[in-house]
Amino acid sequence: MINRSFISARWGHVADNSTLVRFIDVTLRGCAQVMFQNNPLTGLLFFIAIFIGAYSEATPAVAWGCLLATATATLAGKCLQDSDAWRAGLYGYNGCLVGGALPVFMDDTPLMWVAIILASVISVIMTACIADILKPWKIAALTGPFVLTTWIILLACYSFSGLKFTGLPQSALPHMMDITAVSLSGEVFFNTVFKGISEVFLFSSVVVGILFVLGLAIESLWAAVFAVGGSVIALFTAVILGGDGANITTGLYAFSAVLTAIALGSTFNNPSLHVVIYTFIGVIFTVFVQGAMNALLLPVGIPTLTMPFVLSSWLFLLPNKDLMPAHRQ
Repeated sequence: MINRSFISARWGHVADNSTLVRFIDVTLRGCAQVMFQNNPLTGLLFFIAIFIGAYSEATPAVAWGCLLATATATLAGKCLQDSDAWRAGLYGYNGCLVGGALPVFMDDTPLMWVAIILASVISVIMTACIADILKPWKIAALTGPFVLTTWIILLACYSFSGLKFTGLPQSALPHMMDITAVSLSGEVFFNTVFKGISEVFLFSSVVVGILFVLGLAIESLWAAVFAVGGSVIALFTAVILGGDGANITTGLYAFSAVLTAIALGSTFNNPSLHVVIYTFIGVIFTVFVQGAMNALLLPVGIPTLTMPFVLSSWLFLLPNKDLMPAHRQ
């Protein structure tokens, strides 16, 4: 039986001897790094899930936008000096998210595709910039470059008639939402958990969520466990807090919490009881940040994207070296 390490070694050998294969390898890793995985097979499964989700929801531009932007960001990242980070796909994942987000909130026009290419390049520059700013504290840029780059493009849509949008939230002053109740049957619970994971890439699909979990498990069983656990905790937190049933069941309260769970639970800490408790608190707080940012950005008319995850993870990672130095990785 051929083991995984042998396959990985053979693939690495092929990639080292072919510029094209190396580029494909790094592009796949860039997609996988959206959920902190440095594995081309995980990236391939993620891309398959993205295409399934995009075509099932009649938004093929999302899938092609992800692919184009990841490849463009990977190419742009090659110009930087940090070859190790480039080979790990760390310059591609923010571009991947940018390429998936812009077609969701903008009309499919030639200028949108130009914006995707430009934004994916800018995401690389912003990744390097934020990484340098955060280097003294030894915390990562996470998806901050994706959020800031996408916000800039979406806000620009309000000023330029050539950048057309249809999917942006209706701007309004903060107000109490019309809350619909949610009934958590077994089926609804199962579907909601995996939709919360799929919403990391802006889909609300059980199949896509399951494929993402399988992709995580290829590289890290702990990452898969924390992804599912984070979605479950976010679901119950939103229900207890009285969140809107429609937003809960489509996974909109869970996707940032899922990323927080993976980051705190298995990526930047070695899993242990202390880490599980710390992650549990971080996931719950992420749901609060999600609700707060939904209200904060309502007058501006732009989505929160993954900023609740970024803010929560930065907050919990910054004191990590003092609170749990033995578990930090």
